[in-house]
Amino acid sequence: MGDPRTHLHVRRLSKRFGVIRAVTDVDLEVRRGSIHAIVGENGAGKSTLGKIVAGAVRPSAGEVRVDGRPLLARSPRDALRLGIGTISQEFALMPTRTVVDNVFLGTERARAGIVRRGELRARFEALRSRLGFALDADALVEGLSVPDCQKVEIMRALARDASLIVMDEPTAGLSAHDTERFVEVVKELAEAGTTVVFISHYLAEVLALADVVTVMRDGRVVRTAPTSEETPDSLITAMLGRPLDTAFPPRTPPRPDAPVRLSVRGLTRAGAFEGVSLSVRAGEIVGLAGLVGCGRSEIARAICGADQPDAGEIEIDGCRVDPHCPRDAIRHGLVMLPESRKEDGLMLGRSIVENVTLPHLASLARLTLIRRSAEERTARESMDRIGVDASDLRRHADTLSGGNQQKLLFARWLMEPPRVLIADEPTRGIDVGAKHAIYELILALAERGMGVVMISSELEEVVALCHRVLVVRDGRIAQEIGGADASVDGVLRTAFSVRVPAEATAA
Repeated sequence: MGDPRTHLHVRRLSKRFGVIRAVTDVDLEVRRGSIHAIVGENGAGKSTLGKIVAGAVRPSAGEVRVDGRPLLARSPRDALRLGIGTISQEFALMPTRTVVDNVFLGTERARAGIVRRGELRARFEALRSRLGFALDADALVEGLSVPDCQKVEIMRALARDASLIVMDEPTAGLSAHDTERFVEVVKELAEAGTTVVFISHYLAEVLALADVVTVMRDGRVVRTAPTSEETPDSLITAMLGRPLDTAFPPRTPPRPDAPVRLSVRGLTRAGAFEGVSLSVRAGEIVGLAGLVGCGRSEIARAICGADQPDAGEIEIDGCRVDPHCPRDAIRHGLVMLPESRKEDGLMLGRSIVENVTLPHLASLARLTLIRRSAEERTARESMDRIGVDASDLRRHADTLSGGNQQKLLFARWLMEPPRVLIADEPTRGIDVGAKHAIYELILALAERGMGVVMISSELEEVVALCHRVLVVRDGRIAQEIGGADASVDGVLRTAFSVRVPAEATAA
């Protein structure tokens, strides 16, 4: 008979994907009503462990017990019947259905086969009010931003009244306000007896929220300890197996006579942004900062041709361009790393080599036939330059960790470096080690003469990496802040258009 205080018990759990060992001999014990965090680098096995508990992945060996009984879940639906809910890092939503339909999918209450829509709406409003999320119940998911899709995932998990919830990067992409409210709700759930397995790369958030933290490295558990005994530095050292300088790498200022790579004048798209003008010189990193929903990503998408503006001019190296699609923009030397690598960036079910070479096939073809040896050689060179194992280029992209998937997007543009790179949330959902590598990549690309536009919800990295910061508010450039004068406090003041108390920005 096990300890009745133990809600989840994992014993000698292992999972292989072919020759890849994702999880190896993991032992884990989670107490009932606790918030138990799991941290580690991308590829450490923490998300795989969470998916096994949630019924989305079947283990190769070992045992999972819930309330002392073996977990026999073959799918997330099975796990839900056993009281296990999940918030997935990769969204699993129905794009053509409404927000309210997605939130209550599979839990609708019906009378004579007819769903009671009024009751469904009342439950939705109660949940939305509890979380403080601004979501339209009738909006189609396919039209939502990435942060709003994250909110739908959160609401769906909480709507199921599970006794154990696995949360994989639940706050990635949320605004500071939404994150703060969500953290309060998680604490309330734990106080009411719900058990939370909290997987996150935000170490400060983990230490402030969780009772216990488990560190994983290379698919194994390194240690488990009360969060009161840990610090961000101690967790990083355990995660990486070595200390890491957590300071941002130094930036090199662009030459005073550097040419203008990108010039945007009067760019407007009705309902999204208006009158946007900006310029980026060779070797310069310009940040677009602001609150979630302010129009940052919409501006970027219009510049690169993913959305069509109603007015405005775009120039690359002094030449007028009018991209009608991303392919047009690529041809002019303007490329973008999208906010969602899953939806807009990668072909997850295709190989690494195909993902790297996709935009460059014309240069690799002879008489319409792809030269496979040249394709693999150039892809391997790009992967080697960003420090990702390129021994098996035929692996599917979805077998890579989140950090390596993000690096894969960078590798795509190292084959034929563009003139301008727009990076939208380039470090979203990845660990501190991978973040550092991507910071160095962005700085190196700028030093080679590329113009870089960087969008990030993490204001510290915007302030530390960008030479200038353009603060977007309500679809307009509200203020430009020079690199030396940029601060998180200053960006927040402009973004909110109010005076932000010092203690609010010190946290």
